[in-house]
Order: sequence, then structure tokens, then C-alpha cells
Amino acid sequence: MTPALTFFIGLSMLILFGWYFATEQGLRKRLLATTLVLLLVIFSIVTIWPPQKKIALGLDIQGGTSFLIRLVPGDKPITKGMLDQAVEVIRKRIDVFGVSEPIISPVAGDRILVQIPGLDTAKIQEARDQLSRVARLEFRLVYPDNGERLREIDAGKQVIPPEYRIETYKLHPAEGEKPIEERLLVKKKADLSGDRVSSAGASYEKDGWVVHLRFDSEGAKQFGNITAANVHHRFAIVLDGVIQSAPVIQDAIYGGDAQITGRFTEEEARGLASVLENPLQTPVSIEEERSVSPTLGLDSGRKRAHLRAIARRNGARKIAQGRAKNGLRESFQLHFRR
Repeated sequence: MTPALTFFIGLSMLILFGWYFATEQGLRKRLLATTLVLLLVIFSIVTIWPPQKKIALGLDIQGGTSFLIRLVPGDKPITKGMLDQAVEVIRKRIDVFGVSEPIISPVAGDRILVQIPGLDTAKIQEARDQLSRVARLEFRLVYPDNGERLREIDAGKQVIPPEYRIETYKLHPAEGEKPIEERLLVKKKADLSGDRVSSAGASYEKDGWVVHLRFDSEGAKQFGNITAANVHHRFAIVLDGVIQSAPVIQDAIYGGDAQITGRFTEEEARGLASVLENPLQTPVSIEEERSVSPTLGLDSGRKRAHLRAIARRNGARKIAQGRAKNGLRESFQLHFRR
């Protein structure tokens, strides 16, 4: 039922209520009362029908998975602001699963209870990854000499510059190919951080699934300046400390757009876009995980029905016993009268 239709039905019922109270006692008032009752019943049925889709069922009836998540304190203690930010981020990440009425609530001062009714068992691992991933995105420049300095370091002729470190980049192989590893001399400190990402999305391109990023105004300006000053040099895209790709800057990019490639599957690309758009400020860990089968609700229903049957049987037995006692008492009275 659309909001506009609901509004007009409510307005019509309000008019009928006014007409009912303005009418004196008589047949018209009784007809108005009957009409209002029927309309209310019909409106209520339409609102909740079908009940399995309109009424939110809990884990015990519908089945699903619950997670107890703990925020991991770093240098600073966990604050209410950190907890609220984590709750909001987790809520947005859960939305990608399309489940109805998830329960996401803070527990104590550093934990979050997440209950996802109706979650398919095949998606539990994906949900676990979505909930626990911090998604710290960084852009770091690679040492601008096409790997010559790294070769000299390996040969013992040079040392690692203090602001750089050696990291391994695993190239995602095509199907049937062996994985390839490449060592890169990458800056320790990020040249641009992921908190400047305003939106992210996934799409299928000619080379497979990619993740598109869009920076805010300040991030777009910084990204443009960095790419303009480092044309024909490599720019590493690092996610949670792991290099995802290290493309060569072909030209200055001032539009504020970037993309991450890496032979992703559709689920990986969409999941990565979701966590990049909703990064966690505080690392988290999953303390407890419980999966509930919908058969629990069926079993509890059967148990309740069985208990009701036992109660009815016991009640019938007591009534029969009471009647038998009354009959015996009456026979004694009749015998005494004789």
C-alpha cells in the first residue's frame, strides 16, 4: 500500500468519525459505526497481509545468525561516539544483504549485538567479513625509479630510504594461471587516506569487476595534485595494509574519481565497495557467533501444542473425577433417605 493511498484512507476515516459524532442517535449513526468498524478491520488486514512478509519474525521463528562484536581499544579508550559510529556503519553494511528488520544494538560500553533473521547459511562467511573488516584505505606512492632502487637494495649496493619500506604485491591471476608476486618499495605514510572517499560502487567492465571511488572536494584536489606531480610513476592502492593494485599514473586526474581493479568476483567487488563507503574508525573482533535454525521455532510450537493438549487432558480428567464424586455423594444421600 502506497503512502498516498494510506493518507487518503486515513483522511476518509477521519471524516466518517466526524460525521458519526455529529449525527444524533438513530439508524444513520448505527450504519456509520458499522461502516467504520468494517473499514478499520479491512485496513488492518491489508496493512499486515501477507503476515510472513509484513510481520518481522525473530531468530527463534525465522532462523538466522547473531554476532556479538567487541570494539578493540587502541591508544584511546572506547567512547560512546566510537560505539555509535560503529553501530551506524554496521547497520549500513548489513543493508547489502537485503534482510528485513535486523537487530543492531550496543551492549555494555564496547560491544554490539547483531541479529540477522533469515540469513542464508551460504552468506554467513560474507556477513562475518563485512562485520569485522575495518576497510582502512590508503594511497601510497611507489619509489619513482621503475624498481631500480629495489634491485640495488637486493644487490647490497643501496639501503632502504627511511620513509619507504618493501611490501609484496600479489597480482590476481587469471583463471588457470599461477599467482604472481611483485616486491615494491612503497611509502610508509599514506599520501592520501580513504576517509576522503565520499562514495563507492562496483560495476562490470571489459576486464572484469572493478570498484569505483569518488572523493570529496578536498580529496579530489589532493588526488589531482598527487597524480599531476607523479605522472608515469606507480601509485599503490592499499586496503587494510595489503596492496590491492599499483597502477601507473598516465595523466593528472582532477575529476575526483578512481577505481580499484583486481579480478574480483561480483560478491567481492560489491562487498569491498560497501566497506569502503562505510569504513570503521575502530577495529572490531567477533567474540561470539550463533546460528539458529528455523526448526527451533517449529519445535517450540509443537511443544506448546503438546503442553496445551496435556493441560486439556488433565482438565477433562479432573472434571470427570469431580462428576464421579458428585454422583457417589448423591447415591449416599438417596440411600440414606430410603
